Amino acid sequence: MITRVVKMHFRTEEIDTFKALFDSRKELIRGFEGCEYLELWQDIDTPEIFFTYSHWTHTDRLEAYRHSDLFADVWSKTKALFADRPQAWSVEPQVKLP
Repeated sequence: MITRVVKMHFRTEEIDTFKALFDSRKELIRGFEGCEYLELWQDIDTPEIFFTYSHWTHTDRLEAYRHSDLFADVWSKTKALFADRPQAWSVEPQVKLP
């Protein structure tokens, strides 16, 4: 399993637009083969900054999503709302807590 974290910085006036977009697509993303978990986080101190936090069964499944029509639709609408470049990390746990 891998975890994907994507940091996005939106223009203030586009926050509600992004939240509505995410809300309308979250179940489709969660239903994509290989996606086991998806959350949306908002920074407490800088409300224009959001993170998606997702778990994927394998890198290949994440890549399949990133090359899908669903991703193309979501990303094209999302990136139009950015105030700054997004950042993304794919990580694997090294030490698991009990």
